[in-house]
Amino acid sequence: MSTLGIGIIGSGFMGRTYSETISKCCQRAKLVAVTGGSRAEQLAGDYGMALEPSVESLVARKDIGAVFVATPHHLHAEQSLAAAKAGKHILLEKPMACTVAECDAINAACKEAGVWCAIAFTQRYRNCNITAKRLIDEGRIGRVLQIQEYALNATGLVGLPKWQSDPANLGTLFGHAIHNFDRIRWLTGQEIRTVYAKCGSLEPDVKVEGTSMVLMSLTDGASAGLWASFQIPKPSFPRSQFSAWIVGEKGIMDLDAYGELRVAVDGKWEVVENQAPIDWAGKGFLDPVRLESYIRQCQDFVDACLDGRPPKVTGWDGRQAVAAALAAYESSRTGREIVLSA
Repeated sequence: MSTLGIGIIGSGFMGRTYSETISKCCQRAKLVAVTGGSRAEQLAGDYGMALEPSVESLVARKDIGAVFVATPHHLHAEQSLAAAKAGKHILLEKPMACTVAECDAINAACKEAGVWCAIAFTQRYRNCNITAKRLIDEGRIGRVLQIQEYALNATGLVGLPKWQSDPANLGTLFGHAIHNFDRIRWLTGQEIRTVYAKCGSLEPDVKVEGTSMVLMSLTDGASAGLWASFQIPKPSFPRSQFSAWIVGEKGIMDLDAYGELRVAVDGKWEVVENQAPIDWAGKGFLDPVRLESYIRQCQDFVDACLDGRPPKVTGWDGRQAVAAALAAYESSRTGREIVLSA
């Protein structure tokens, strides 16, 4: 197969993001059809795709080799299982699913069908994160001993799509800071072993968690913290939207995924990487700067499917991040530290 036919499930913010990315920026891939959501007809017309009436009809198409699932979280498992059963590769928006059992079922179905499942952890493909990972792997700061992660926003939950305030999709720790759980695993090469957390809301009458503080230990004995909130008063804190302080045996990092990566190994800071700002007010969410990480991940996924190799971000990565986030909710509910299975 020289070209991978792509079907899109979901026509909202991420459905359009993937349609733009695949149609204009990826090699060896072609948009074929879309289904799902009130904007599907418009999306089909804008990008020259067929409009399918259902997930079942879309995954039944022989000209589709892979499906991108970009729907609310609680729909991921059912739709991914349908795609796997039809023999389609899957790129699945984060978080992978709403339970660990659902993640396991998706991975098992993909293995049985002989298809790949990739998870959209696009933060792995942003410049400062890429450079931080390379420098850690090269031993620049020595073994990582501590990480403090931040995912702070001043938008409030009103700044998010309404479906993200639906308890069926859990809360903002699960929907957004899932990236931070993944980044901890990715940067260190370790699994999250224990989780203790306090999760809740700083606003009245909010049905889902909007603010969380999490303390974790990793399998090699390192420790990690995460402060995640969409309820910080304006203007929020600088360099805190998706950032981390990282302590190594012989150096430290100040990582801002939307700004600079600073490293100190000799007693003074050095800026080693920059991420250009996204022009939200002007170019909007299809700004090429925002799409850069999606292009990198989508191209890797397309190449993996066509070349018969695993994608760089797998269903196992999705499963492990979900397990850690759900452990945080369980810890907050029970008041206990949660030990994750090996």
